[in-house]
Amino acid sequence: MATAADRTPRNPTAGKAPAPRDSGKLPLVITLVAVLVACAAGGGWYWSSRRAAVAEAAAAEAAKPKLPAPAQYLALEPPFVGNLNGGLDGPQYLQVEIQLLTRDTTDLANLERHAPAIRARLLMLLAQQTAASIADRAGKEALQAEALAEVRRLMTTETGKPCAESLLFTSFVTQ
Repeated sequence: MATAADRTPRNPTAGKAPAPRDSGKLPLVITLVAVLVACAAGGGWYWSSRRAAVAEAAAAEAAKPKLPAPAQYLALEPPFVGNLNGGLDGPQYLQVEIQLLTRDTTDLANLERHAPAIRARLLMLLAQQTAASIADRAGKEALQAEALAEVRRLMTTETGKPCAESLLFTSFVTQ
């Protein structure tokens, strides 16, 4: 005879479908995925905002006006004095003080080194002038351009670069 204890099944879940074992981990996985997505979005925003800030700073730096190096002047002393050609009323004289402008200390040293040759070339150029050719502003500016070209030609021959950025008449007297 069978007893009541024998009639009860030993496994209480034997006749039922098994319950899912991972049902307690699903909310944890969803939370973990949501946190990872939020971190990735925050990291992407931070990275893109940093790149935008760096690009904005670079654009601002490029937009700033670049100041040239400080000007350095070489005064060709003593003043140039010479006779002007073609004076029908007797001899006419020219006295000019000249300064050369450069922005590079090496170029300034080269100009100083070659100052005697520069003076010789400029004296020859000034001796060819007539009172009529330098009487007005246009004539003086043309002479200034010719003198600068003469200095640049000499310096290019001697050093390989023109060295002088500009030539200035700081005094200009004709008599």
